[in-house]
Amino acid sequence: MKEIELKMQGDIKRLTNKTFKFDERVGEGWFSAVYFLKTREIAEKYKSNDIVTMQFFQKKHSVLCGTDEVIALIKTFAKNPEELEIYSLEDGDKIEPYETVLMITGPYQYFGHLEGLIDGIFARRTSVATNVYNVVKAARISGTQKPVIFMGDRDDHFTQQAGDGYSAYIGGSKAQATHAMSEWWGKKGMGTMPHALIQLFEGDVVAASKAYQETYPEDDLMTLVDYNNDVITDSLKVAREFGEDLKGVRIDTSNNMVDQHFCRHPEVMGAFDPRGVNSELVFALRNALDAEGYHHVKILASGGFTAEKISEYESMGVPVDIYGVGSSLLNIHIGFTGDNVKINNKDEAKAGRYYRPNPRLEKA
Repeated sequence: MKEIELKMQGDIKRLTNKTFKFDERVGEGWFSAVYFLKTREIAEKYKSNDIVTMQFFQKKHSVLCGTDEVIALIKTFAKNPEELEIYSLEDGDKIEPYETVLMITGPYQYFGHLEGLIDGIFARRTSVATNVYNVVKAARISGTQKPVIFMGDRDDHFTQQAGDGYSAYIGGSKAQATHAMSEWWGKKGMGTMPHALIQLFEGDVVAASKAYQETYPEDDLMTLVDYNNDVITDSLKVAREFGEDLKGVRIDTSNNMVDQHFCRHPEVMGAFDPRGVNSELVFALRNALDAEGYHHVKILASGGFTAEKISEYESMGVPVDIYGVGSSLLNIHIGFTGDNVKINNKDEAKAGRYYRPNPRLEKA
């Protein structure tokens, strides 16, 4: 049983290193900034009996993520972690600018070298969780929550997938592209066909779809329809061939391409940007499917979607049923800061920083 299930059942309070599987070199200081390692050595030599309080914060309205990972890091690699007092918020908490999200009290040499790692964990996890939360929120403007598929596998190094997938889960996306993205929180990855599959069948979307259906008969058939840059023609081809078995079509038109629909209908041009996946193309596709009775076929749109673009689509009533979002969700734009704010229970911090109590913190 995964730890996330134990946590949801209330059997454990936090996820641990059994989930995160930290690189053992963290304990050697390999990933710590050298000046933290030097300060740890000086603290051990000259200030070993002093007790410091360190607090962590950021400067935006955000969805916090990374608390379990940070606490697991401290308890795995701090010296004498049982002697530290740790107070923290929870993954998924909405946080305010400058709100204290984590507080650690103890001898500096026990944990101070982990400061940069803690900042980095919080920065990436919170950025991704917040990005996904904003996209998911945008996808329900119409009054119905539309699924958002997290497709960030090609936008960063593969070693980041498990943590990014967990952050996306905290942000509200439970449909993800790879198995690794689901490693920490439970489910398997999902997906149907890439352009490469259609290329193997020389652009024949019907033949590619037949091969897919025969190989994965238990899957919902969702056909990618932009390979030939003619999404309406190819959508109708597969709809006529598969009927009720076709559950959806995905549009992923490149942002430097104009679909053949607009070449056939130049009279609609002039009032919008016809490149890529655009609202007029989605409306036209929906109308074409409905005109032949394929009301059940859902439209999945991917390629260049952001929270802002989804908000615009939803406000306009563009008939997208599912959004696939990738690169915009991995924008790391929330930075965290750790500050020592007390020493031996007396206020002591650099100019401009001070102890910020937070009644929402819970003992970890």
